[in-house]
Amino acid sequence: MSALAENQPWIELNDGTTLPAIGFGTYPLFGRGGTEAVSNALQAGYRLIDTAYNYENEGTVGAALAASGLDRGAYRVQSKLAGRYHEYDKAIAATEESLMRLGLDYLDSLIIHWPNPIAGKYVEAWRALVELKERGLVRSIGVSNFEPEHLERIIEATGVVPAVNQIELHPYFVQSHLREVHATLGIVTQAWRPLGKRNPAYHEEPVAAAASAHGVSPAQVILRWHIQLGVLPLPKSATPERQRSNLDVFGFELSAAEVEAISALDSPEGRSPGLDPNSHEEF
Repeated sequence: MSALAENQPWIELNDGTTLPAIGFGTYPLFGRGGTEAVSNALQAGYRLIDTAYNYENEGTVGAALAASGLDRGAYRVQSKLAGRYHEYDKAIAATEESLMRLGLDYLDSLIIHWPNPIAGKYVEAWRALVELKERGLVRSIGVSNFEPEHLERIIEATGVVPAVNQIELHPYFVQSHLREVHATLGIVTQAWRPLGKRNPAYHEEPVAAAASAHGVSPAQVILRWHIQLGVLPLPKSATPERQRSNLDVFGFELSAAEVEAISALDSPEGRSPGLDPNSHEEF
């Protein structure tokens, strides 16, 4: 087994299931190149692979898993229900399709990709996820890009609290209020785009200083910052060396002052542009 796989801790979710403390994001990896990238990530030691119906790469991920030689219980696979399948029956069928694409009997985690509030059927979709869990097709259920009011509605309607909420989170967009809501409800925060996108905070003094002090890269500092905030980051890279580096964040610890200084980079402009939910590629 990869040493990096052995060294990473696992997180217990509010439903009693577990996920590794860091995962591997797969958008926009697809085709043979995507399968190679996911295979390299598995070899490096990633044990949580995050995909989505809308990424059009569940087959790519499934091929890498099948070739990995890993026992099914050794890894976790998480996928996402697309917004156009929020009707109850469509949500069930779309999940069955995801399983066939992945070549799996069950998903470790299935999350609603976004609430699609214009359609307003995310409560119906959540009821379907609850049913899928009861059937054993899904072990754990959660959401993505949900705001507090969306969380409140699905919890009131079903009595079931999501295990995770996957949101954009990085040093320029710290999401303090939403993380506080998650902590109160017992929801694990997952971070998509954990390093930022166009202009990561690598050059910022708190990040650069911490990297120098600990002898690690700025990306490793930011991912370690996520871990110490109690956030599960999902970095993505097709480069094997960078994949290994992104996973190698459990051998050092930031000080409380370093964590606070990085969090202070949060700004009103921190959210990435182009997040119109009707157009964003990840929804």
